[in-house]
Amino acid sequence: QVQLVESGGGLVQAGGSLRLSCATSGRTSSSYVLGWFRQAPGKEREFVASISWIGGTTYYADSVKGRFTISRDNAKNTMYLQMSNLEPEDTAVYYCAHKKGPAASTHLPAYDYWGQGTQVTVSS
Repeated sequence: QVQLVESGGGLVQAGGSLRLSCATSGRTSSSYVLGWFRQAPGKEREFVASISWIGGTTYYADSVKGRFTISRDNAKNTMYLQMSNLEPEDTAVYYCAHKKGPAASTHLPAYDYWGQGTQVTVSS
């Protein structure tokens, strides 16, 4: 069992920044990937970014490239999402998720554990 807890969401004006955190605990596999997903009202949940825990390989959705940065602190078992130059279209509930194995994936079914989500609201 893996537990994921997100924090850091809030209300910010367009052009502003936020940093999300995802604290992990429990029995993670020896090699895994953590990802950020988001779900806006009335829309499907979508991939935002992912990072492999061992090698640190990162992937980003085209919509956030150059504005968001994913990182991790192995000692703290915590993943981060630094979001800059935020746009109203970034408004959503942001979820972190765990995937077994080293291969990255943008597909929701590949992830087996999910956090409860944190709300990010960007005002225009």
